[in-house]
Amino acid sequence: MLPSLSRSWAAVVLVLGLAAGACTTPAPSTGPARDGIRPMLTPELRQVLDEIRTADAGQLAISEADGRFLRFLVVASDAHRVLEIGGASGYSAIWLGLGLRETGGSLVTIEYDAERAAALAANIHRAGLDDTVRVIAGDAFAAIPTIEGTFDFVFLDAWKPDYLKFFEMTLPRLDRGGLFVAHNVVNKRDEMIDFLDAIETSPDVLTAIVSPASEGMSISVKR
Repeated sequence: MLPSLSRSWAAVVLVLGLAAGACTTPAPSTGPARDGIRPMLTPELRQVLDEIRTADAGQLAISEADGRFLRFLVVASDAHRVLEIGGASGYSAIWLGLGLRETGGSLVTIEYDAERAAALAANIHRAGLDDTVRVIAGDAFAAIPTIEGTFDFVFLDAWKPDYLKFFEMTLPRLDRGGLFVAHNVVNKRDEMIDFLDAIETSPDVLTAIVSPASEGMSISVKR
């Protein structure tokens, strides 16, 4: 196994184990983690998450099971430079941010709708993740080229017909061994057939599809 791929290949093995039925809801973290940081799912943080979902009239937030799974993926893959496309009101960004608190990484999350982007920034602040999560309001196609560097984890949960465009746009900037994760690949499969064909046939990635909840996620590791 190539050293540069070992970290994410290990994460993929864990993902496949979860897909086979090994997934359980993790207990709240206790004890020290890397650099002494292992963020707890406190009552205050739970309240923020619950309020986001309660206010989510458009049903744009991911499920709690998917949120916990994202946190797991970030920690398992030791992600440090994460991009989220389609941040909505911040539910998924909080789960990603909790994982990044453990790895010492950071997240850039982009939301097109100005009102949702404002709520996203406010919820990140309420969750105490301002030092970990950067919010960009605006068109992700315009914003992504302005972000410096590469990514080792991309989470896509935007307009479904644009999935292939975002995949093609970000893959060249995804580190070898990095993960590209897309949401709603089961319940909205018909809206992204071209994207699913691409990730399943591209020689540049190895893909697994799992369903922590009913919506489904694709996890592609860059070779």
